[in-house]
Amino acid sequence: MSKRNNIIYWIATLWASLGLTATGIVQVFGKSAEQAHVANLGYPHYFIVLVGLWKFLGVIALLVPKFLLVKEWAYAGVFFVMTGATYSHLAVGDPFKEIYPSLLLLVLILVSYLFRPASRRLIPLTQKNQSYEPQSRRVPQ
Repeated sequence: MSKRNNIIYWIATLWASLGLTATGIVQVFGKSAEQAHVANLGYPHYFIVLVGLWKFLGVIALLVPKFLLVKEWAYAGVFFVMTGATYSHLAVGDPFKEIYPSLLLLVLILVSYLFRPASRRLIPLTQKNQSYEPQSRRVPQ
């Protein structure tokens, strides 16, 4: 992996992790203003607390080395949560300033996923063959 790609990966991953941690804290330990915002979206308070806890677990999975399958699940989970948040804000007619944080985290997690190094991929890409086909199924050339 090139040095540029590695830098892009770590900036996106750390920024996404910071955003997920910050929003997770607000969701788990939120005050009445956050509860009113959540009620406006149509979700019960206990659901948002659960989403906040999932965010903490996702950040841990993204940052620790190894556990590649858990890391894939964390990327998928964050993707689903952020697309769900974006859609929820759009559905209730929230202004762009309310939609922007979930869109930003969505873009950051996608950049992190696309630029992650081979050591953090479930199936590493090779220089010769850029497919996701497992090693045992590749046809020799």
